[in-house]
Amino acid sequence: MTLHYPELAQRVHRQRDLQPSLYGSIEFGETPYRFTDDPAVPSALPTWVAERATVLRNERVIELIRTATMLGDAVADPYAALVSRYGVHGLIRMLRQACASGVETVEDAPPELKAFIESMEATPPWVDRELVEQGARHARVSAAFLAPFLTRGAFLATFLNTYAALPMALTGALSGRRAARRVHETANFFAVTTVRGALERHGEGFEAAAMVRLMHSMVRYNALARSERWDPAIYGVPVPQIDQMPAGLVNMYLLATVAARRGRTEFNQRERALLEFSRYRCFLLGLPEELLPTTVTGVLEVFHGRAATLRQGFDDATCGELVRSTMDAYLRPSRSLFDRAADAVERSWSRAFFLGFCGGDRKAAAAMSVHFGLGDVARIMLTAPFILGRFAVVQLAGNSSRLRDPLDRYTTRMVRKRLAVYGHAEFTTDDSEYPTR
Repeated sequence: MTLHYPELAQRVHRQRDLQPSLYGSIEFGETPYRFTDDPAVPSALPTWVAERATVLRNERVIELIRTATMLGDAVADPYAALVSRYGVHGLIRMLRQACASGVETVEDAPPELKAFIESMEATPPWVDRELVEQGARHARVSAAFLAPFLTRGAFLATFLNTYAALPMALTGALSGRRAARRVHETANFFAVTTVRGALERHGEGFEAAAMVRLMHSMVRYNALARSERWDPAIYGVPVPQIDQMPAGLVNMYLLATVAARRGRTEFNQRERALLEFSRYRCFLLGLPEELLPTTVTGVLEVFHGRAATLRQGFDDATCGELVRSTMDAYLRPSRSLFDRAADAVERSWSRAFFLGFCGGDRKAAAAMSVHFGLGDVARIMLTAPFILGRFAVVQLAGNSSRLRDPLDRYTTRMVRKRLAVYGHAEFTTDDSEYPTR
């Protein structure tokens, strides 16, 4: 019985009515095996992060996580289900045109496309556009100077649980080339959305968010309609909103962790701007407002609640292979001496960032195929003064009204350079990549 989030529960159950051919086999009233609030069953919440018993006593948060575990994308999923009629490339073409020129310019646009675009255009009343742009300016600094060295490590962290990682495995994205493409697309999305005006209606970030949603919906469609490996009783809904929340708010979780350690329960002015930007970006990605907290405590609650109720599981054939293929992927544009050196540095930083998700436990990281050694320590020590120093200088100098604009132009140029390295993001998934068994 839903006591705290009845509207969200109704949204979950309406999915069957909106797309019976896709969700007809899912019992939305049942809890999938991946979810557990049994204190005796190991979960994905490390003991060094939070006390699980305390988290499980928060009935409101546990209900939220349970409900959101069964929530897909009520508007993008029906559009993706048109693939048998239009094909993947047809869906992409119409969506890109609708984002760039308006859905009215798409000849014979299906009603599912109209509903999709209209949902993204329906900006919630809580969105403060000025604050979003302020947050984007702050986020640009990280996108330009830190993200290139940490994205792979953060991407690896999404593969630590079999129940959450299986959708990626079903895409067949295990080879080096495909793994590199996925990392670049992820980096591209988070970088392009920080560009000034990118999240406006006809901005490049708006279109990127729509394309990411379509990609996720195609994963759901193929997992449910084509793969015999997907068992809804075990895994629930593929790529549920609760699994997308960590990627959208991981920056705020890190800030919330630091704030909590300092005794704060509210975000400061800079953090509040970053939060508004992140929340609006998450809205464009289809996340419900219920999963977008506004306080330090709220952010920690949803992150810890998800981990505390996600059944522990690391299947080497799924998780291990995804980690290894992602770690082995070569992300630089050429094999020049500089690019090979840059690749080595980036790998070391990514391993170090991943190590943070393991609580600094090298043996635990190694068991998941991420080996952090003395060479990594040396490369980080040699490059940290430049990487962290430049980030800190630009961030601090940006507080000066006199330096803000020229520094922002410099930062934007760096973001554009990063985007050139990442390449053009297709945000696509191919039916032929999905194994049916």
